[in-house]
Amino acid sequence: MLAIFGLLWIFLGIWWGRRAKNYDGFSVAGRNVGLALGTATAVATWITSNTTMLAPEFALKLGVWGALGYATASFGLFAFAPMSGRIRQLMPHGYTAVEFIRRRYGMVATIPFLSISLFYAVIWLITMGMAGGKLLEVLAGIPYEVGITVVLLVCVIYTLFGGMYAVIGTDFIQSLIILIGLVVVAIAVLSQVDITQVHGKLTADRPMLLSVLFPAALMALFNNMLFGFGEIFHSNVWWSRAFSMREGVGPKAYALGGLLWLPIPIVAGFLGLAAPALGIGISQPDTVGPLVAATLLGTGGALLVFVVVFCSLASSIDSLLAATSDLLVNDILEPLAGRPVGERRKRSWSSLSIVGLGALAWVVAFRNQGGSLAGVLFLAGPMVGSCIWPIVGGLYYRRPGPLAAAMAMLLGSVAGLLAYHYIGWFVGSLVGATVSGIVFAAGCWLAPYDFEFARLSERPAEPSSEPPAEDFAPASASATPSGEH
Repeated sequence: MLAIFGLLWIFLGIWWGRRAKNYDGFSVAGRNVGLALGTATAVATWITSNTTMLAPEFALKLGVWGALGYATASFGLFAFAPMSGRIRQLMPHGYTAVEFIRRRYGMVATIPFLSISLFYAVIWLITMGMAGGKLLEVLAGIPYEVGITVVLLVCVIYTLFGGMYAVIGTDFIQSLIILIGLVVVAIAVLSQVDITQVHGKLTADRPMLLSVLFPAALMALFNNMLFGFGEIFHSNVWWSRAFSMREGVGPKAYALGGLLWLPIPIVAGFLGLAAPALGIGISQPDTVGPLVAATLLGTGGALLVFVVVFCSLASSIDSLLAATSDLLVNDILEPLAGRPVGERRKRSWSSLSIVGLGALAWVVAFRNQGGSLAGVLFLAGPMVGSCIWPIVGGLYYRRPGPLAAAMAMLLGSVAGLLAYHYIGWFVGSLVGATVSGIVFAAGCWLAPYDFEFARLSERPAEPSSEPPAEDFAPASASATPSGEH
């Protein structure tokens, strides 16, 4: 199954990637993605291994509030829906979230934001590799090292050849497989488990898992909600899709994606609640979901769970590779070159970036096989939470200035990381977002700004010194709508 799906994604990625004739096609799919593909890529990317593996872990540790708390991450998709339309309108020729921060606030805010974006992207990528290794080890006894190698290698290969066209195309197939597979798993598990037995066992042995006043669970609920807002608002994974979709498509696609994603962590979380009642021994809490499903459903269930989680892994890893390579090319390598560069050179830089990111994720995941997915992922929570207010304020209001944005991100990140270290992972995003909001409001009041939004719609400078032979063919007329200045 691993070989079949690995080869399938590579074939489909290369096949769809034939449409990437220029850099716009490779990085933002020609800015012409419609509603069906847009919704599918939003759903598939947000159904990560964290949804299928961390939601059961949350339920196992934090009870009912844990599963419901993870479901609040859908609020980020709902909130980003209107923001995606605003982004597409303000920056019709944009590529990255960092580009917005650079144009909106200048370099003083760009440096912390770029650092946060890259750190978060690498952390997320590492957790995907770890999840792949743990999944294959739990379900099939395949060594952890082999699992992370195969999962990352497959995603690197097809993203390398197809870019955003390959990412969105495979996301469409993966989203269908994930949604159908989760429905089948849920029905099969519910037919095998007596819910009254689960409730009775939890009431007798672990009553706090059912308590509505479980303090850690309540903090985790709001922490996870703010983490979801910060993840989506700041991450180039979601901005690159906003730039890829046709004008007017983004708000509908993200809203539909949120609706489709909302029940999934609740269903997955039930597996975590069922584990104690079924007497299943759990050595690693982040593997409880696949382990319970495989135990209840046998070999067929294990294969089905593998297909669902492998698709969710691939749909997130490819998105991270493509979106993060855009950051490296457009916001680090091109500025360091000191001039606009041609499309062929950008394409080469993108390929090198994708390979480098895959290698980095492999090395760190290889050395961290005993780590918890939640502990690793939520290390970035304080930092992404501190980006919420600078992004929202910068998109909708003229008053926020560079000082307010930079200090909000810096102080929010520091406060959140201290809370993460001294209190726990379940309060880092909450503290980071709260401190960031207070600092941002104070900065807007003490150092008001008057930004002109028309500056965001300016077309980037064209390369002038590279020979035409180094570039791909120019973008088609449909990729550059008229009247956008």
